[in-house]
This record gives sequence, C-alpha cells and structure tokens, in this order.
Amino acid sequence: MIHIPYPFNQSIEQMRRIGARGGRTHARNWRARQVAAMTGPRETPTPDTPPQETTIQAMTVLDPQSAWLQGAENPVSHRRTTRLKSAHR
Repeated sequence: MIHIPYPFNQSIEQMRRIGARGGRTHARNWRARQVAAMTGPRETPTPDTPPQETTIQAMTVLDPQSAWLQGAENPVSHRRTTRLKSAHR
C-alpha cells in the first residue's frame, strides 16, 4: 500500500469513492442549473440610470454644508516645507 499523508488517511478505494460521490454531486448540480436556465427568459427590469452629477455641482452643494473644507481641492503650497528645511540647516 502507498503511504498517504495524514489528511488523506483513507485507503485508495475509499478516496476513489469520495471522488466519485463528488463527481456525481457536481453533475447533478450542473443538470439542475441547466434545467433552471431553460425554464424561460426572466423578466429583469433595466435599472434607471441615476442623474449624472459633475464634480463642480457636488462641490457647490457641499461647500456651504462644510465651510472648513472650502478650497480643499486646491493644492497646498510647499512654502512651509521649504521654510522648515532651511531652519534645520
């Protein structure tokens, strides 16, 4: 007999039966999916597309709600970082 590691401590015949059982289950499920697919076309409603909002429109709505974030889309100047680097020299 062939040495089989711990997780597979069944005999070759037992492993063959387990594999065959899995194959039969796979085939049965596959046939069931095929029959379900042939029952007819399903009525799937097409989703309505939401109105497209631009970034500018979103910013004009959000800026009054959060005043502390106004101008956050603008890049920060690097003046402060250069001042700190020159101070450490």
